Amino acid sequence: MVPKVNQIYNKDCLEGMKDIPDNYIDLTVTSPPYDDLRKYQGYSFDFENIAKQLYRITKSGGVVVWVVMDSTIKGSESGTSFRQALYFMETGFNLHDTMIYRCHKPPLTHNRYEQGFEYMFVLSKGTPKTFNPIIKRNKYRGENCLRNGDWASGKDNSAMRQREGEKSVKECSIIENVWTYQTGGNKSTQDSIAFRHPAIFPEKLVHDHIISWSNEKDLILDPFMGSGTTAKVAKILDRHFIGFEISKEYCDDAEKRIASTLEQNKLKKWF
Repeated sequence: MVPKVNQIYNKDCLEGMKDIPDNYIDLTVTSPPYDDLRKYQGYSFDFENIAKQLYRITKSGGVVVWVVMDSTIKGSESGTSFRQALYFMETGFNLHDTMIYRCHKPPLTHNRYEQGFEYMFVLSKGTPKTFNPIIKRNKYRGENCLRNGDWASGKDNSAMRQREGEKSVKECSIIENVWTYQTGGNKSTQDSIAFRHPAIFPEKLVHDHIISWSNEKDLILDPFMGSGTTAKVAKILDRHFIGFEISKEYCDDAEKRIASTLEQNKLKKWF
């Protein structure tokens, strides 16, 4: 039976995705358990078959955002992130963008610099059908600059001199693919119940990916729903969602969180 939209199912995502038709999902935003977290509440997951199912159910032009990082084992990174990205490519996905989620982590003791980011692999089934880029206003908009990066100014340092190769700075431009978010209490979310889950990602991160790679009424999947962040933000942004969460405890928490969101329409103003 095809899963109903706007519901979280307390079941293994691999079993749940088998009920989803081919070419059905517009966008997946998820962060799986990784490395030493792969045994999750006593459960583990079959990455390779999940990757194959994600490719099957994603629409042509659809996108999967896979947020992941490596554990450090005996002073060295595991490399799991890269292996997963390469396997997604073997299934047929394009590695559309390797983005960085920059976050503040608790200090650890290693023989190297501390990890300050996670990967956000943006995988597309063909060319992405939707891209609504996040735009920033440029600091020197309207002024002229040289192609080599040097600024051109007159003798009084106010008028711009015309030189060969000079070009004007655009009013706005697309932001870079390194995104920084604050994490922790009242930063990732204001929902205290969410922090019962050990690894939530910021609502703003999910927000930015959903607006970038989908449109209103599109269908968003999170196969590792966890605390329900993807579902909550999808509803705020007028998208539909389907979620799977193998832990009954986290599934119940996510459903409470979404119910609270629907009751508090003012949350739409958060972003």
